[in-house]
Amino acid sequence: MSAASFSAKVAAKQNLAADICRIDVALNGQDTAHRPHAGQFYMLRCWGAGETPVLSRPISVHAYDKNSDTLTFLFQIKGEGTQKLAALDPGDALTVTGPCGNGFDAAALAAENKKIAVVGGGIGTAPLLQLCAELAENGVKPQLFVGFRDASYGLDAFAPYCETIAVATDSGNEGHHGLVTDLLDAAAYDIVLTCGPMVMMRGVAKLCAAAGTPCLASLEKKMACGLGACLGCTCHSKIGPVTVCKDGPVFPAQEVFD
Repeated sequence: MSAASFSAKVAAKQNLAADICRIDVALNGQDTAHRPHAGQFYMLRCWGAGETPVLSRPISVHAYDKNSDTLTFLFQIKGEGTQKLAALDPGDALTVTGPCGNGFDAAALAAENKKIAVVGGGIGTAPLLQLCAELAENGVKPQLFVGFRDASYGLDAFAPYCETIAVATDSGNEGHHGLVTDLLDAAAYDIVLTCGPMVMMRGVAKLCAAAGTPCLASLEKKMACGLGACLGCTCHSKIGPVTVCKDGPVFPAQEVFD
């Protein structure tokens, strides 16, 4: 699917934690031929061409509401770009380019697998809400496993779409005290879908490889264009160099993890 670029307005904004921001963007019927699915992302900017940062910021689709034609983005406030996005208020405009990348084919996954585990870590849980919603819409409610440093956020939104939700925290402040991979029995599932820190996804991939369970991983990498033109997000895979923005961000885990 090709991407489109257009101006949109912020419909709502909410801070879920000190450094976690959620914004809803009203598309208002613009370019209805381009609508996202789970695992895709958009390039966002709310600053001029001559302002810093130079590049737009890639933000994954947290949710898409067909009825209100609203995109939701959930992101961590880390640098100048995300700080400017987090400073937007309802009614403010931003430039939206997307949807970009190849995401999860939820309809095919639900048709081929009846027991699905979804594993996320930190802000890597953001694209998993749309994934769980699309899986549930196609008849399979996944079991969700999520890991955070100290406290979870945004999990109430997952509840309608998941069979179960298990939480792990590094601090032990909530749920299991330890790694989210401690909770995963990969052999119990037909397939595992994951997004989060690379070290976590590598651990998930190893568990799945040992159990003989297929695994799909959604990678994150710094991007310049988001369309596969600049090759700035190229990474190594067992089938050769691939771009995270265009070939991914979703890949079979065995192709991108040793």
